Amino acid sequence: MIAKISSGKETAGLIRYLFDTKRAKDHTDPHLVASWDGFAPDPGRSDDFDATRKLLVADLDLHVKQARRLGRAPEKHVWHCSIRAAPEDRILSDEEWADIARRVVATTGIAPEGDPDGCRWVAVRHAPDHIHIAATKVRADLRTARHWNDYLTADRELAAIEKEYDLFQVVRGDRTAAKRPTRAEQEKALRAGQEKPARERLRATVRIAVAAASSVEEFVHLLSHIDGVLVEVVYFPSGDVRGYKVAAEDTTTAGKEPVWFSGSELAPNLSFPKIRQRLEAIDPQPADQPGRRRLNPWHQATAAAERIPHRLDQSDDEASQAHLAAFGEALDALPLLAPQELRPQLRSAATAFERATRSRIWATHHHARVLRSAVRAMLREPAPRDGAALAMLLDAAILVVIAAARWHQFHHHDQQVAAAQEALLHLQAAYDQAAVAPLAALVQRRPPQQTVDRQIRRLRQAVPEHVEQVLEDPAFVALTAALTDAEAAGHDPERLLKQAADQRALDDARWPARVLTWRVERLSGRPTPNSRARAAQAHRAAWPESTAQRTNTPAHEAATAPAPQPPPTRRR
Repeated sequence: MIAKISSGKETAGLIRYLFDTKRAKDHTDPHLVASWDGFAPDPGRSDDFDATRKLLVADLDLHVKQARRLGRAPEKHVWHCSIRAAPEDRILSDEEWADIARRVVATTGIAPEGDPDGCRWVAVRHAPDHIHIAATKVRADLRTARHWNDYLTADRELAAIEKEYDLFQVVRGDRTAAKRPTRAEQEKALRAGQEKPARERLRATVRIAVAAASSVEEFVHLLSHIDGVLVEVVYFPSGDVRGYKVAAEDTTTAGKEPVWFSGSELAPNLSFPKIRQRLEAIDPQPADQPGRRRLNPWHQATAAAERIPHRLDQSDDEASQAHLAAFGEALDALPLLAPQELRPQLRSAATAFERATRSRIWATHHHARVLRSAVRAMLREPAPRDGAALAMLLDAAILVVIAAARWHQFHHHDQQVAAAQEALLHLQAAYDQAAVAPLAALVQRRPPQQTVDRQIRRLRQAVPEHVEQVLEDPAFVALTAALTDAEAAGHDPERLLKQAADQRALDDARWPARVLTWRVERLSGRPTPNSRARAAQAHRAAWPESTAQRTNTPAHEAATAPAPQPPPTRRR
């Protein structure tokens, strides 16, 4: 159920509208279902409609007129609340709507339960799926009703009513959503032939600028050089940036003045202080050094994204919120890097997931430095042409969004869960399209059957609980090709498989073979370990066992036990 609450100055006009059946064609059989005392005159059930309507208006306005003579009546003395059931709900009876109306006026403070001085009100039903509550805000003691936050209190009561009446439970937010365009903004965009109102277009533009910038100065510079966007920066007397506001060149007032929006009017997390906090949590990219292998930012971003589901399983909610915010910035940047045919789906995914990046939980942004830095580095160099890096990142992103939906669901963030689920559909569509070419290239390098059998044995050891799913995955051939290529480059396939499986459980993956393929591809892109490095890895792997043995050894035996020796290494 959804409530809509407004205030007005004229009781007679509201009652006239509620009982009108001529101009309002959807009004059928208007009548009262409840009132302040149960005896209010009902124009819908009277032989003399006009006389009864005037009598009802006079009864509702009785205390308003008394307060007006004392100079105590509020200017907008009419309280109007419409309550609409969901299309999926059953048709409620008049008695059920009456109970709902009484609960709403009680919880909002219009007519508290057991208060004989509560305001006068009536509930009118003129359609099967909704009612209107009309009330006057002056109480019988001539004080004005205390109905602050009436929308929130009514919404909480309606949520309880939905459960008790077994009705459709509306997805509710936590007041962190971006402000929606007003009806006037939507109609202005429609008249101008614009696909979206200026507020929504500017919100997307500012988000992209934040995703691309590495500092406050660069953010302001990027915004100032975007075509079709006007930017005004506000400074402190010291010269430091205080804030900003933006406007679209194609949207003006009647006087041809720009329609300005501050960052906080676009979205709560786009205010200048919050943007500055996020930009300050970016590690500068290390400068290239001669002889040192340069890190691949796409692989860095993928590795950082793959760690996010694990981060969300931890108890640090502030860090989890920071990782989701950083991941949202990565999605904002992807349309700038992807092929033209993938951009619509990626933009839709970024727009949907933007709602899942905000909640009442305060984010500590320094936890997500690696992903933010990698995304900025990706934007500063040409995107890989083979498409494997993008498919690899999208594959990791799908698992992040699934984990994000689960995390928000645990915290009862209903709107964020719905946003993540919507983003997931767009990401899966983009991934399915992006993965075709790189997977086909791997399939063309299908190894001999003897090699395939050997890789199957390795899979049974590395991921025994998922091996059947992997073998049934159409991308299984691509996985064997990736493992064979890695082995030819000097990597240990068994170690790569174990590392790939240990990074994150495959339970959430639709196609586990594809997930393993991209992880093996990324891991095999690292330098091949030499014999000394492999010996050190073997020593570290054996060290916990040796430590445990010493811990469990009696004191008198430990004194004489020889110290563990590192495995011998061969020198050239």
